[in-house]
Amino acid sequence: MAADPSVTPEQWPAKRIETGEPDLLRSMVKTMAEALMSAEADTLCGAGYGERSDERTNSRNGYRKREWDTRAGSIELAIPKLRSGSYFPHWLLERRRRAEQALISLIATSYLLGVSTRRVDKPVEQLGIEHISKSQVSQMAKVLDEQVEAFRTRALDAGPCTFVWLDALTQKVREGGRIINVHVLVATAVNADGRREILGLEVTSAEDGAGWPAFLRGLVARGLSGVQLVISDCHAGLVAAIGATLAGAAWRRCRSHYLRNLLTCVNKSAQPFVAPLVRTIFDQPDAASVRTRHAWVVQTLEAKHPAAAEHLDAAREDLIAFAAFPREIWTQIWSNNPQERRQPAASG
Repeated sequence: MAADPSVTPEQWPAKRIETGEPDLLRSMVKTMAEALMSAEADTLCGAGYGERSDERTNSRNGYRKREWDTRAGSIELAIPKLRSGSYFPHWLLERRRRAEQALISLIATSYLLGVSTRRVDKPVEQLGIEHISKSQVSQMAKVLDEQVEAFRTRALDAGPCTFVWLDALTQKVREGGRIINVHVLVATAVNADGRREILGLEVTSAEDGAGWPAFLRGLVARGLSGVQLVISDCHAGLVAAIGATLAGAAWRRCRSHYLRNLLTCVNKSAQPFVAPLVRTIFDQPDAASVRTRHAWVVQTLEAKHPAAAEHLDAAREDLIAFAAFPREIWTQIWSNNPQERRQPAASG
């Protein structure tokens, strides 16, 4: 299973967090930026905040507020003040875009793989920040790690999540001296407030076997409830895990994933005709029209593209399961998931 091919593996988790949890991202960017500024201020003072030391040459004197506009929204930063002289993080002004990208990249990596001193140290160097000790970097890693872990293990008991999207990305990592494939599993939902929310994100080397069942059981144990419809690719291990862990929930095949699969049944020259034709199935006003349109599309494809027609006919019930819900629910499904809104590219 794969995510949007236009997004690199390094960008994928960052985009998930950015689009699904802007509040979380703002909080983490603020935490990391302020931790970096605090470490720089301590270096200029010759000692840590509140630390007694013969090497101290200056001391802290409160904070001043400054707004920082990022893709995740406006963040109010607390910039340390010094009793003698002044301090301002020039990397924040001169490298604003780079600073934001470095911090978001660090947060995404931390969310997936945990925080290490090396992972914190690298983006710090990219910002042009010098003279931060290993102990300061280690402390920043600890602060961010605690914040990430609190989010990853939070209770999911704020209310029912009617719709859940499940997706995964395969990428290579080094483990035990070998390069192996791992699967990044992600669950996104529409929560009780009608907002898209990331429920969980986990790395596993077992997408077919224990990966999905263990991941979904973990969500249920944290309080996930009220799921009526699960949307995903038709991966056999995933579909079986949904049936075993989310009793009472219907399953629908993700139309974006499905279209990518379907387009492999026709020549590249025919894909610009086939893809828009199939999308019309999802633009109908009611359930009866959806079924009628599906049958018409299958019939239209039979003459010149019989393999695609057979493929589409076989996927009928899995693909149009959304039609069992009221029309206003369809809009909520399409609008709350970027994967559903995206127009799948023709495969070549």
